[in-house]
Amino acid sequence: MGLAWDYAGPQEIYAEMQQGMDSLDNIDWARLSEENSVTYPCLTPGGEGEDVVFGDGFPRASGRARFVPTWPTPPDETLDDDYPTVLTTGRQLEHWHTGSMTRRAYVLDSLEPAAVATLNPVELERLGIAAGEALSITTRRGQITLATRADPLTPAGMVFVPFCYAEAAANLLTNPALDPVGKIPEFKYAACRLARAESASASLDT
Repeated sequence: MGLAWDYAGPQEIYAEMQQGMDSLDNIDWARLSEENSVTYPCLTPGGEGEDVVFGDGFPRASGRARFVPTWPTPPDETLDDDYPTVLTTGRQLEHWHTGSMTRRAYVLDSLEPAAVATLNPVELERLGIAAGEALSITTRRGQITLATRADPLTPAGMVFVPFCYAEAAANLLTNPALDPVGKIPEFKYAACRLARAESASASLDT
C-alpha cells in the first residue's frame, strides 16, 4: 500500500495508535506492559479507568448523543425458485471466532468437534431429513455437505452454518457483496438450496 509500516515492535504501533485515539490517553506502553490490561477511558495517569465510557456526556457540543433512524436495505441476493432458502453464518458458543484458538482446546473441541447445519424442525420435516442425517447446501458459489441439527429457535426458511471449520468452509458459499457504507461482506445472508445428501461427513465443492 506504500505505507511506512516498518515498525520495530508493538510499542511503536501503540504509539501511532495513541496519536489518533483519545481513548488511549493516560495509558502509556510501560503501564500496559506491566499490568497487561487497563480499562479505558483513564482520566489520569495511573488511574483505575472509568466503568462507563461516556459517563458525563457524549463528545458533542450539547453533550447529548445523536440518534439517526435508518432502514434496512434489501439483500444483494434475493431468494428465487432455484435458491429458495436463506443461508446465514456465524459463531458458536464453543468456537466464538475462527476456531484458531478454541479448536486447540480439548474440552471445547470435544463439545463441538464438527460443523453442523442447524435448521428448524419444520424445515427438516419439509426436506424429509431427520436430525443427524446429511444435508447438501448449495449456493451460486459452491456446495458443502454437513450433518443436520434441529433447533426450534432457528427461523423456518433458514439454515445456519458456523464459519469456524476449515473442512466445511462456509464462507465459500457466502456472498462477497459489500455494504456500500461499512464495506462489510454480506456473510449473513445468501440464497441457497437444500437437499438430502448421501454422506454426513463434511465435504465441500466449489
